[in-house]
Amino acid sequence: MMPNAKLGLLVFWPTFWTGFPVKLVIVMLLLAMQVHPWEGSGLYALLVLSVPIDIWALGLCARTVLLERLRVDPPKGTGLQLWVPWVVFSVIYLPVTCVIVRGTKALAARATDGTLHFVATHLFTLPIAERISLELVMIGAPVTIVLIAMLYGWVFGLGFLAQRVVRASTPVDGTFQDIVHQWDLLRIPKDQPLLLTVFTGVAVALIMLFWGVLPVSTPHPHEEYEFIHVSKVEQTIVPHEIIADTERILSRAEATLKAMEKDSKKP
Repeated sequence: MMPNAKLGLLVFWPTFWTGFPVKLVIVMLLLAMQVHPWEGSGLYALLVLSVPIDIWALGLCARTVLLERLRVDPPKGTGLQLWVPWVVFSVIYLPVTCVIVRGTKALAARATDGTLHFVATHLFTLPIAERISLELVMIGAPVTIVLIAMLYGWVFGLGFLAQRVVRASTPVDGTFQDIVHQWDLLRIPKDQPLLLTVFTGVAVALIMLFWGVLPVSTPHPHEEYEFIHVSKVEQTIVPHEIIADTERILSRAEATLKAMEKDSKKP
């Protein structure tokens, strides 16, 4: 029997990287449609579209891990059977993790400020560089330890929920080469030309959709940006008017010089 934490990590890690490229394509399409995937309707659309991707990736990777490491064949619908309890557990556990980590950070910050204030008041004054280094170590160390412990608990919980699927699986007989062959059949379909055709068609459709929804001019100003319209009137240059203005300026300058000469000759 594999430990819970190890089983949870072995199933979660490949599941994440299996579905990540597909989710990245969805994010690029949302950005091309000028919808931010990290807020508002874009976030909801990304979460909804990620559900079938996660179920497919979880089912594929769970069967692969159980075949390779435990030599058992899980029942059909493993992805959905694992996805539902994993999501419920994560929705409850991860917010609690955030609260605990933030509380640890606040407690460590208060303890650090009190300790450094005591040292500066009764012992000696620390230079700024050393004070910043001590604050980083004294705050970062307990927060990192608590975060690692909470993540370990999360992975342990995922593995504990996955043990139910392991118990419902059927043992697989045969050599390791037979198991590897069965493992390959899960990822490589029999009709490879059909897979290549479907993959190429989907890729072309996504590319056409991407260029179709892409804005005409990027980057574009935000919708709340206030435009300032400045009307520029080009002045028409008239040669004889410029010459006349120049002559008037020269005549005024000549009169001013003569007046200055008369003032300088007076006793």
